[in-house]
Amino acid sequence: MHRRWWAPYLFLLPGLAMVVLFSLWPFVNTVILSLTDAQILRGGRFVGLENYGRALDDPDFWTATLNSVLYLAVVVPCMVLLPLALAVLVQRKVPGIGFFRSAFYTPVIASAVVVGLIWQWVLRSDGLVNTVFEKLHLISGPVPFLTDSTMLLVSAMIVTIWKGLGYYMVFYLAALGNVPGSLYEAAALDGAGAVRRFLSITIPGVKPMMLLVGTLSAISALRVFTEIYILGGESGGPGGGARTLPFLIRQVGLGFAGETGYAAAVSILLFLLTLVFSLLGHRLSKGDER
Repeated sequence: MHRRWWAPYLFLLPGLAMVVLFSLWPFVNTVILSLTDAQILRGGRFVGLENYGRALDDPDFWTATLNSVLYLAVVVPCMVLLPLALAVLVQRKVPGIGFFRSAFYTPVIASAVVVGLIWQWVLRSDGLVNTVFEKLHLISGPVPFLTDSTMLLVSAMIVTIWKGLGYYMVFYLAALGNVPGSLYEAAALDGAGAVRRFLSITIPGVKPMMLLVGTLSAISALRVFTEIYILGGESGGPGGGARTLPFLIRQVGLGFAGETGYAAAVSILLFLLTLVFSLLGHRLSKGDER
C-alpha cells in the first residue's frame, strides 16, 4: 500500500498544536509585550529595550533578584543533600518503614496554599513556635519570623525545603535501586564503615541524579512565589523586602494600573537567569559523563 509522506505528521499534529498554543506562542507574545509600554487596560506602543533598561535601574528589581539568588543558594544544597539522606534511611527494609515513607511524602501532595497557611500559624507571633519558646523561657519576646524581611525569607526557605524533601526523596530511591548491592558487600568485607561506603559508593552511584535534582530545584527556587505570598502577604513582607522575581512580576503586572509591558520584561530577565542555571546544570552533567 502506498503511504503518503505526510501521514505520520498527522499523529504529531495535536501535540505540536498544544506546544505552539500553550508554550511557544505565550513566550513569543511575552517577548513582544516586553518591547512595549502596554498596561492592563490599554494597548501599548513600541519602546524597544526601554523596559529592560528600567529594570536594570530599578532597586526593587535588584532586591528581588538578590532574594531569588539567595533563595537558590540556600535551598538547592539542602534539596540535593537532605532528600538523599532520607532516601538512604527509608531504603532499609525494616518493619514499619512504609509509614515513614508515606509520612515524608505527605507534604508533597498537600496544596502549597494549605502548607503555607499551616506554617503561617506555626510561625506567627502568637503561633506554636513562639508559644513553646516563651513557655520554656528561651525568648523574652516573639521571634519575628513573619514580620522581619530576612526572617520571612528564611521561613519561606524552610517551608520550600520541608515540602520538597519527599518529592526528591523518590528520585533518590530510584537512583539507589540502580546501585549494585555487591559493591556495599565488598566494601563491608574490606572493613569500610557506613560513612566510607556512603562517600565512596552511594554518592558516586547517584551523582547524575544529584545533578538533576540540583537543576530542578534551582529552577523551582527561582520561580518561588506561593510561600512568600502566604507568609508575607501581598506586600512581600515589610517594605517588600522579601519579594522574589515572580512576586515582583505579579505586583507590577496586576491591578488597574498594571504595567504588563514592564512585567513582561522582568519575566524575560527571569527566564534568562533560569536559563543560565539550567545550562550550568547541563554542563556539569556533561562533564560528569566524560
